[in-house]
Formats: sequence, C-alpha cells, structure tokens
Amino acid sequence: MSAPSKGGPTRSTEAGLRRVKPFLKAMSRANTWLFRATKGRLGSRFPGGAPVGLLTTTGRRSGEPRTAPLIYLADGERIVVVASQGGYPRHPVWYQNLVERPEVEFETPERRRRYRARTASAAERGAYWPRLCAIYRAYDDYQKKTDREIPVVVLEPA
Repeated sequence: MSAPSKGGPTRSTEAGLRRVKPFLKAMSRANTWLFRATKGRLGSRFPGGAPVGLLTTTGRRSGEPRTAPLIYLADGERIVVVASQGGYPRHPVWYQNLVERPEVEFETPERRRRYRARTASAAERGAYWPRLCAIYRAYDDYQKKTDREIPVVVLEPA
C-alpha cells in the first residue's frame, strides 16, 4: 500500500493486492467450508452482522465452479452484491467470471438458487449504494481507495 492521502484512506496498489491475495483466498475457502459444514449456522454473518452468502460462478478459463463468500443485500427476489475486493485496483475474479458467464448460483442458510447476474446500471448503483453501505460501512472507504468504480451486481432469479 502507498502512503495515505491527506484526510483519506490509504490508496490500494497492485503490490498490496499481491501481498494480501493468499490471505483472502485462504479466508474465503475457510468461510465457504464453515458455511457449508454448518448449513450456514456459522459463516453466514460478517463481523458487525452483515449477511454473508455464497456466490458460485463458472471460471471463465477453467469452466470449473468457483465459490466466494460475499456480503449481500436481499431486495425482494433479487440479491445485490458488491465487487469491492477491499478497494484494490482490480475487479475480483468472481466478477470477471460472471461478466463472461452470468449464470450463477447464490446460497444463503435458507436456500440455494440459480440467478442471472448483471452489473447494475448507474441509476441502480446510485440507489443501492447507500443501502449497501448501511449494511457494511467499509464500502465507502473501499471506493475512496481505488480509481475504479466498484461494481454493484444484481442477481435476478433465473
């Protein structure tokens, strides 16, 4: 990470992402295992209470299923997630996967369901962003740490 900017969060860098990526992968795998082993009794809440579900995409190169635990917002039948990757400069791999292959699965403790994923429009992002930040306040800091616009993803029942 680079030095903090005046009054703002530390800017994210590629070098920082390379350093933290093994930790993020290990934590993701552990959370996924715990969630599934306990049918969501454990691993379905982030510290602070935000709900966590499991998003399964299809690898754009491998064709294999890839699962990531993500904080989510339930909006009726829709699920809304954020491709923040902690505010690092690149989109997370799961986001890149669903852009190419939008058929996904999302699992909560109550249900596992197929969805079609899409990036929210600018108007939708504007409407969802405050609600998402109410669930997990760090999203605003993540956005300030990066030059990329952090995508908001809408999952609609397939």
